[in-house]
Amino acid sequence: MNADFLDALRQIEKEKDIPMATLIETIESAIASAYKKAFSEAAEIRLRPDASKKGLRLCCEKQVVETVENPHREMGIAEARRRNPATVVGDTVDVDLTADGFGRIAAQTAKQVVVQRIREAEREKVYDDFSERVGDVVTGVIQRREQRNCFVLLGKVEALLPYSEMVPSEPCRFNDRVKVYVLEVKRTAKGPQVIVSRTHPSLIRRLFELEVPEIVDGVVTIKSVAREPGARSKIAVATSDDKVDPVGACVGMRGSRVQAIVNELFGEKIDIVRWNAQVTEYITAALSPAKVMSVTVNEEAKSAYVIVPDHQLSLAIGKEGQNVRLAVRLTGWRIDIRTETQAKEQQDQAAAAKAAPVSNGTAPEAGPHELAPASLIPDGPGDGGPEAVGLH
Repeated sequence: MNADFLDALRQIEKEKDIPMATLIETIESAIASAYKKAFSEAAEIRLRPDASKKGLRLCCEKQVVETVENPHREMGIAEARRRNPATVVGDTVDVDLTADGFGRIAAQTAKQVVVQRIREAEREKVYDDFSERVGDVVTGVIQRREQRNCFVLLGKVEALLPYSEMVPSEPCRFNDRVKVYVLEVKRTAKGPQVIVSRTHPSLIRRLFELEVPEIVDGVVTIKSVAREPGARSKIAVATSDDKVDPVGACVGMRGSRVQAIVNELFGEKIDIVRWNAQVTEYITAALSPAKVMSVTVNEEAKSAYVIVPDHQLSLAIGKEGQNVRLAVRLTGWRIDIRTETQAKEQQDQAAAAKAAPVSNGTAPEAGPHELAPASLIPDGPGDGGPEAVGLH
């Protein structure tokens, strides 16, 4: 096999990103199949560099024996010593092989094996590459839509963006560049299937890691993420350096860093709050932009009783309960919000019930912590990341 054949293998190696060793092994296997088709016998076929080092030499490996039983795999000691006087029984020798004895059917068999093995090697390469990237964010180009699903081109691989992982408010236009979160890689009959997401909470985490160098350096840490895709997200950040403001680092100068992420998410609002080991302070920050007057926590029930000014109630709850719902997911604590007036009324009722004589048969009314308010219970942790604070 001349130098042109070796150049063709190098070109396939470059285009398909398949190692040369794999390609040579594929050719050997294909020629071995063709040999068996032509001679009805199996043989050990090998490709060796020729004397000029510019091409490859096709060889058949044979073992040196006293008595030859299978000429396709064995060579007599007398013949072997004519080639090399130092040969002994048990050695392996290479015998040059030509394709003259191969027929059309054998050649077609070799071609089919080569094509199939290269396709399998290419699929395995894709699977290995993306298996290592599960949990990362990659940039792709929207190719097409089928039914309600979308297909995104990631380099040479077409990934599936299911409808369940899409944000309904986001446009999916042909040739749009988007960042997606690699959710899973599946083996299928047609090759590896890469599944990506635009709704996963970890997408927020990875986007901040791309935009904020302090997070990559470990100075700033994202402790928890809560997200309602397409609407609003909250992230809690902390720092290991007292001289660094974690919120300011994530916001960037004039909001440049967080604005880049908002633009990538097509206008989704992002609240950045400071994480605090003190639960009361953490819950207060999580309910921002609402102002909180006081927070009383119950460690055993992992619940918090929050009092806000009367005019801040709607802000604390948010549109359709969105703000408090995100705060619950972010902190992992059950949160009950009451206005200052409601809290005072409950205290007055509790005081009156306590002062009333027990003999009149009137049972004392429940205190503010004993009521059964319409509290919010976490329906899941933040993004399930290793640093997330909340329920696991």
